[in-house]
Amino acid sequence: MERRLAAILVADVVGYSKQMAKDEIGTLSELSRLIKELIDPLIASHNGRIVKLMGDGVLAEFASAVDAVDCAIEWQNQLLNEGSIRFRIGINLGDIIFQGDDIFGTGVNIAARLETLADPGGICVSDDVFRQANGKTGASFEDIGEQTLKNIDEPVRTYRVVQEQQEYQSVRDTESFGNVGKPTIAILPFDNMSGDSDQEYFSDGISEDIITELSRFSELFVIARNSSFAFKGQKISAKELAGKLGVHYLVEGSVRKSGKRVRVTAQLIDAVNDSHLWADRFDRELEDVFEVQDDVVRAIVGVLPGRLAEAGGNRIRRKPAANMTAYDYFLRGNHALANRGSQIKTAIGHYKSAIKLDEDFAAAYASISIAEGMSVWDLSTYDDDPLSRAYDAGLRALELDPSDYRSHAAYGETTRQLGQHSFARDHLNRAMKLNPNSAQVLGYWAMLQAYTGDPEGAIKTYNRAVYLDPFSQDNLRKEIPAESYYNMREYQKSIDVLTSMLKLPIFYAHQQIAIAYAQLGNMDESMRHMELYRAKLPDFYDEMLLYESHIRLCALDEDREHWRQGYRLIGLDV
Repeated sequence: MERRLAAILVADVVGYSKQMAKDEIGTLSELSRLIKELIDPLIASHNGRIVKLMGDGVLAEFASAVDAVDCAIEWQNQLLNEGSIRFRIGINLGDIIFQGDDIFGTGVNIAARLETLADPGGICVSDDVFRQANGKTGASFEDIGEQTLKNIDEPVRTYRVVQEQQEYQSVRDTESFGNVGKPTIAILPFDNMSGDSDQEYFSDGISEDIITELSRFSELFVIARNSSFAFKGQKISAKELAGKLGVHYLVEGSVRKSGKRVRVTAQLIDAVNDSHLWADRFDRELEDVFEVQDDVVRAIVGVLPGRLAEAGGNRIRRKPAANMTAYDYFLRGNHALANRGSQIKTAIGHYKSAIKLDEDFAAAYASISIAEGMSVWDLSTYDDDPLSRAYDAGLRALELDPSDYRSHAAYGETTRQLGQHSFARDHLNRAMKLNPNSAQVLGYWAMLQAYTGDPEGAIKTYNRAVYLDPFSQDNLRKEIPAESYYNMREYQKSIDVLTSMLKLPIFYAHQQIAIAYAQLGNMDESMRHMELYRAKLPDFYDEMLLYESHIRLCALDEDREHWRQGYRLIGLDV
């Protein structure tokens, strides 16, 4: 037996047992084809070799960590369009023992353990691989912390290879959430043709409203605003863009606003078959913009497969703003709210301006309620009691328009934050029925589940929301799975999710990691993260805020005591 240094790659098929149970012959045939036609040539082209096949897995070695990472990235990217088989991949750089054509040793074992940490369609690498490959490949790396690996004596600092679409693809590879067979569609941000960049909010607003109206159809699967807008300004073919978003159809168009008139053009594209199904141009008075949106929605549902019933067009009717200037302020508010952070105050100001002009503008009240609730966590309107204002605005929206899902969503989310669980459940249920495609509402519902005794259900709902909004970074922050895992007492999983959030501007993530480490008994890591938390702590921040929120959110006494214990472990006097 001899030794040498090598980069070891271990890959494993996701859900292999389930696929074999469904179609044993088909699964084996497809896996064999992929290895022969794609994986083996790909490994060879990156100066590697397959050591052995292990039923549903592959063990390969490379002379270079850079070659191994590049190969893994290309492997996963090519499989995005290759049937139903997906892999998890782990890569380690270490000393191996080789005998004949086979290899053994701790270096191999670590790679195998890293593979289990990867997302479906994802790649995890060791610290040694990161140091060799960082800056030398087309990938970026996300530090997910030190991982305790089975049968490995020392923890291994681990990095996740960040690939475009990786998070989205991992969700798409799970359950289909009942959407198989539905027409899938994304509405792209309409181009602003007004010759004035300050009018961008208006063209974006038209696109968002069309998304909202189409989302009301339970017969459709509509990608959320955050994800369809993620590719704004990028030159990508319709077919490639549809592949990234996981949809069959795209809607694109333009808006030209001039004086009191508006021109909207729109076209519906079958991206899979590369054909245009419908296109039209609408020249109207600005006051007729709601009719234009309704016309576009009717035209789209009229030509999609399944031929949705014409009577369904009645569902796109809602209470429009009575005043076009009020609607303009509403769109400005939405534009600001999409940027969160310091823009929340600006958004609230625009919504209030809309209400001054139209006192019955329910959607503006609902948006104020949502914005005030968001400000609690963003600290952007940190003052006396934003939740009280959120409650009043949500209740007013509900009184004005109980048929709008946004009214129920706003009131349901506020009552959830206030710990009024039965009210939250009733109104969020109603919001989901009125708009089954709202990733935002599903996010609210998931958080309610997490704190009312169903954290496992919360994670499933979260995955469904991410399926609808795969590229969102604000709408669907990972507090949902992080806090669900904490409530399930799965502290390491909570730490892993929270660690992946550290790149976001969420200073309190370090505190939550510290609590989870403390629950595991690892006080050194807990105190290290508390130091990082203190370094980022705003001067005006009341540390009791998050604690009180967690206690208020819990419906069960044992969950309240669990959070209380966690905060005591990091030194908070509660």
